[in-house]
Amino acid sequence: MAAKRDYYETLGVARSATEDEIKKSFRRLARQYHPDVNKEKGAEMRFKEINEAYEVLGDPQKRGAYDRFGHAGVSGAAGAEGNPFGDFGFGNINDLFETLFNATGAAGARTRAGAVRGADLRYELTITFEEAVRGVQKDIEIPRWEACPTCHGNGAQPGTSTQRCPNCQGSGEIRRVQQSIFGQFVNVMVCDRCRGEGNIITTPCERCHGQGRVRNVRRVAVNIPAGVDDGINVRVTGEGEAPPHGGAPGNLYVALSVKPHEFFKRQGQDITYEQPITFSEAALGAEVEAPTLDGKETLKIPPGTQSGRVFRLKGKGVPVIHSNNRGDELVTVRIVTPRDLTKRQRELLQEFSEIEKLQAEKGDASLFERGFEKFKDLFDGE
Repeated sequence: MAAKRDYYETLGVARSATEDEIKKSFRRLARQYHPDVNKEKGAEMRFKEINEAYEVLGDPQKRGAYDRFGHAGVSGAAGAEGNPFGDFGFGNINDLFETLFNATGAAGARTRAGAVRGADLRYELTITFEEAVRGVQKDIEIPRWEACPTCHGNGAQPGTSTQRCPNCQGSGEIRRVQQSIFGQFVNVMVCDRCRGEGNIITTPCERCHGQGRVRNVRRVAVNIPAGVDDGINVRVTGEGEAPPHGGAPGNLYVALSVKPHEFFKRQGQDITYEQPITFSEAALGAEVEAPTLDGKETLKIPPGTQSGRVFRLKGKGVPVIHSNNRGDELVTVRIVTPRDLTKRQRELLQEFSEIEKLQAEKGDASLFERGFEKFKDLFDGE
C-alpha cells in the first residue's frame, strides 16, 4: 500500500498555518477538484484526499494528535474489533508503548532518529490579475537561516575534527532500562550533550560559533503557475530555513494575494465582463469588440437583445492549474441610455414614441422598423 501524503502538503499549507488559512485553502481546493466541476482523471481521488486532510487538520484535537504521532495518531482503521487500543490509533500494545515511551522490547533496538528538518517559511506576495491568470516568475528576498558556508553546516572550524561523545559513545542516544508489569523495557532518549549528533565540537566555527548556520538575506525565484487564485500557497521546496548543526532545509510557502482588475472579475475558472452597447445596437443587432486578456474579440449582438443578456467567449477565461483546460469569458451586455440629447435627437425620439403608440394600436411591426431607421445612426455613438 502506498504511503499517505502529508496532510499539510495535501492542503498546500505550512505546519504553522492558522485555522483560517487551513479552511481557506480547503475551500479553494475543494471547489477546484469537486467531481461535479473537474472531470479530469484523478480529480475525484484528489478531492477525497483533500477532504480527509481537512477532517484532521480542521479539528484541533485531531490536528494535535497528527502533529505528535503522524497518520498513526488519527488512523480510522485502528478501532477494529479485538484491538483494545484502536481508539488511540495504535495497531497493538507494542506500538502503544513504543510511541509513549520511545521503547523497544524483544523486537530489538530502536534506530537512531534522522537529521532535524529546518523550519518552513511564509512569504506574502501581491500579484496582478493578469499575472494570476497567465502565470509569472517573481524574484523575492527573504531573510532566513542558511547553512554556514565556512563549516558547511557541521559547526566545526575547518581543519579541526570532532570527537565522539563520551556520554552516548557516538550513538546519539541514552538508553535506560525500566521494569514494568509487562516486563523489561528500554527507554531511549536523545543525548543531551551532543543533541543526538553522536559527536561533539571541540573547536567551534568562528563564523557561526558552532551553530552550523548563519543569518542571510537570499533572493529566491518563485514560479507562479497560470491560473492561481487569491489565497493560494505556492510551495518552493528547500527554500526554507536550515536547521542548526546540519540537516535538510524547510520549505518556503508563498501566500498569494491577487489585486482586483479594473474591468474583469473572476468566477471560478471563468472571467466576467460587462459590455456597454447602445440602444440601436441592442434593437437592430450589431458587431462590437469585447476586450479579453488575449486581446479584442468580435461579439455578435443579435437584433432585440435585452440588457443583462450573457454571451460566452469560449476559452478566454482562467487556465486550470497544471492543465491545458481553460475557462470562458462571460460577457454581460448593458444598454447605455443616451444623455444630453440634441434638439434633433429629442424630435426623433418623440417621433419614434408616436410610432410605437401606433404600432401598439395597429399591431404593425413595420411602422416601428421604419421609424427606427430614421434616427438610429444618431445614437450609435452614444
